[in-house]
Amino acid sequence: MEKNIIILGLNFGGHDTSACLMKNGELLSACEEERYTKEKHTRDFPRNAINDCLKKANVSINDVDEITLSYDSTLLEIKNFQNITSLSRENFEINDLKKLKELRSQDFKLADFIKNELNFSGKITSHLHHLCHLASCYYPSGFDDALVISHDGIGEIDCSLMATASKGTISIFHHGNQWPNSLGLLYAAITDYLGWKYNSDEGIVMGLASYGDDTQTVKSTGKTYREIFKEIIISDEFNYKIDRTWVAFHEVRSKWVSDKFVNTFGPRREFDGPIEDYHKHIACALQNRLEEIILEQLKKCKEKFNLKKLCFAGGIALNCSLNGKILQSGLFDEIFIPPASGDNGTAIGACYLSSKLLSPSLEFNRLDNYYKGSKFSNEEIKTALEFHNVKYSEPKNFSKYVAIKLREQKIIGWFQGGAEFGPRALGNRSILTAPFPKEMKDILNSRVKFRETFRPFAPSILSEFTSDYFEIKQSSPHMLIAVNVKPEKICEIPAVVHVDNSARV
Repeated sequence: MEKNIIILGLNFGGHDTSACLMKNGELLSACEEERYTKEKHTRDFPRNAINDCLKKANVSINDVDEITLSYDSTLLEIKNFQNITSLSRENFEINDLKKLKELRSQDFKLADFIKNELNFSGKITSHLHHLCHLASCYYPSGFDDALVISHDGIGEIDCSLMATASKGTISIFHHGNQWPNSLGLLYAAITDYLGWKYNSDEGIVMGLASYGDDTQTVKSTGKTYREIFKEIIISDEFNYKIDRTWVAFHEVRSKWVSDKFVNTFGPRREFDGPIEDYHKHIACALQNRLEEIILEQLKKCKEKFNLKKLCFAGGIALNCSLNGKILQSGLFDEIFIPPASGDNGTAIGACYLSSKLLSPSLEFNRLDNYYKGSKFSNEEIKTALEFHNVKYSEPKNFSKYVAIKLREQKIIGWFQGGAEFGPRALGNRSILTAPFPKEMKDILNSRVKFRETFRPFAPSILSEFTSDYFEIKQSSPHMLIAVNVKPEKICEIPAVVHVDNSARV
């Protein structure tokens, strides 16, 4: 490569806005806007994230060759209806697209907005949202050949995308699931119905699912929760459909589920309301049906392509229970899921795609280091502590000091290096405590996190000891796979063992 090519990738136009900077295919920095504004899953223009990316890489906006977006807003323009519906996409209607544009009404001239905001006169490109998801998990995986899939709420009109990849080329073979047939939006709808925040708290529902039993009978129908959810989500080869009589998000976003859903299961839970058994059974049925649908799709893919490795991205790829089931299925020898699997990570995917277009021969290395955010020197940290009148000391043997405090069952705020990119605390911005006794989970939930007591915590373990404690044979550096804890080890680490004897590794 004769000239250094610097690309600024942005996720803007939806939730979890973010920015990243890539130079000759190497990720230099990646930041999420919510870390600066303190508004989780913010939709704000990622100005702070952009500034920090540039600062961390020691470049200015004038050094950037291209800004690339992970969302193609032109697909929602009325003039493109005919082109969109001619792309061999099943189960999609013109009226669906009109309604989608109404629900997502905003100024779609993103390129002009960005140029004005950043005083940027260079090239601005955009890529399909789900293609960015695919790129974000394939190119950093280090795999030559792989099945590559994404599932989330929605991107443009697609809700999932499937492809094969070989030697740096991604080849899409299926994109038949379009809005409103969305597993991600259905999960969001039921998250809202259960009293939590959609596009944010789906992980709570996943955790609650382990406490439910979907073989129980719904009194109003005489059917089991499992049977009803098979009616709600209908599978067919690579496709699935959402029975619209059960949902309302395709008509009005403020009402996620339909009257039929409420009349069948009961009233919507308020955020501070009690968690009843039927709430747990609904969560269980939803989670089990999600896993069934995606595993069915993956089995079909395996039969068709016989690929041994899987790359998975999209918001649903943050569902560690599902990921554990995929790994346990034995369909694949290895799976790769980036820590920023949600929309924040599409900024990286857009950078990969633009890099590949500008330099087709470019090859990417395996990426496990996603600590690409803000980084502070010891002097900067001391200045902040002194400004807030926080007393501090500097132990000579720092690691030994921390180990002793952990043994004493103290709770430690751990801050080092660059911030993680993605929603999981992976050791640089983390809360640490001993995985014993069992009550430590409740102490953390009630005194530190101020959240529901049933919610689990993840263990942190050296990679060489992982298989001693957990039933897993591959590396899992991003805390995205729930696996069984070995029975003989449960008593050693009870505070990180979920009710179903699993742990998120």
